[in-house]
Amino acid sequence: MEFTGKRRQLIVLITTILGSTVVLLDGTIVNLALPKIASDLHANFAGLQWITDGYLLSLSALILLGGSLGDIFGRKKIYLIGLIGFGVSSLICALAPTVILLIAARFIQGIFGALLVPGALAIINTNFQPKVRGQAIGRWTAWLSIGTILGPLVGGLILSVASWRWIFLINLPLIALCVVLARPSIIETKDEEVRHVDYVGAGLAALSLAGITAGLIEGPVTHWAPWTIISLIVGVALLTLFIAFENRKRDPLVRLSLFKSRNFTGSNLMTFLLYGALSGFIFALVIYLQTSMHYSSLQAGFSLLPLSFLMFVFAGRVGKLSAVYGPRLFMTIGPLLAGLGIALLYSLQPGDSYWAGVLPGALLFSAGMVLTVAPLTSTVMASVHNHDSGIASGINNAVSRAAGLIVVAFLGLAGTSNFYHFSIALCAILALVSGIVSFLVIEKVPSAKLKK
Repeated sequence: MEFTGKRRQLIVLITTILGSTVVLLDGTIVNLALPKIASDLHANFAGLQWITDGYLLSLSALILLGGSLGDIFGRKKIYLIGLIGFGVSSLICALAPTVILLIAARFIQGIFGALLVPGALAIINTNFQPKVRGQAIGRWTAWLSIGTILGPLVGGLILSVASWRWIFLINLPLIALCVVLARPSIIETKDEEVRHVDYVGAGLAALSLAGITAGLIEGPVTHWAPWTIISLIVGVALLTLFIAFENRKRDPLVRLSLFKSRNFTGSNLMTFLLYGALSGFIFALVIYLQTSMHYSSLQAGFSLLPLSFLMFVFAGRVGKLSAVYGPRLFMTIGPLLAGLGIALLYSLQPGDSYWAGVLPGALLFSAGMVLTVAPLTSTVMASVHNHDSGIASGINNAVSRAAGLIVVAFLGLAGTSNFYHFSIALCAILALVSGIVSFLVIEKVPSAKLKK
């Protein structure tokens, strides 16, 4: 079975959307199942954080390596390896009998997920002609954003009729379909110049994030035992060493010269702030709705349905408009609206109705994200040359996953009694600052002109 022309491009787009969405779904869908996992596997709050952050840790730490491996060995080859590995590790998660084994399996999931997300965007960048590439990226971004927010909804539906283990088992048929579609449709591409894998850089990045995450999660639980403080210090020191090492290496994992581009730097800083806010907000809200507002899993899942709907309808159109009028307006107004939407949910209390207490903030947050996600991704990719597409995608995805990792780890700092209000305040501030960064840094020119 072979595909040609527009049909092939459609199948490539479906394949990259499906593979990436499964990875991102597993970053959000698990949040809804955390109360049931805690009950079934006897996990404490730190254990629940590790179930989320164990996945985000390996995903964000190795996503740079995943983008680089695709550039060097072939984007299609690495993407297929990631798909198969993610499917196997999802099965291990579903069968895990203890919280320790589940956390370990989540680490493995993140490793293979790190091969998928940057590979998907790099495949789009190299399998589509420039005149249709922006629209393809817009659709990919829109569906990924829908997938991220559909996580709680899908999770709620599954948890209302089955065990939490089915949130992992559902990955298997989706992965199988993706492999079947990917093999005949994706054209293999890789860098023509000889490059080497930066294993030292990847190791420094992974150890740095691990140290910071362990310190932030375990610090409040152990009342800041000396080892947690040392972990934080070592993590920051390794991050500094990583930057210095990459700056001197001839063929680095992170090409720091890319950050000479004002738009590349600004959009990645925005990504850290906004996606950190998104991850922390969803993590906090779905737990609060179930534990304090006494929502069922299904009701909590439906609470963020407005974002899925608005993203599905308008994200592609916003991507087209930003290519014509420039990304800065959209990337400024969007995060400001999202931040205000999160802030509206600060006063949410048990007894408040969904329509008056949750929906207004959810709608405002949704409108802000719709205005932002497609222009943000397009700006990142338009600010680099095609041969850097894999590493640029890897950097941007690493930034977004690391942001979620660090923000979720931060949420326990105020203690479990103040968890929700601290989380909402922090995430609202992050989103608002993201809009300010866009206004001050992002250039006005349309993204379609940035490479010229």
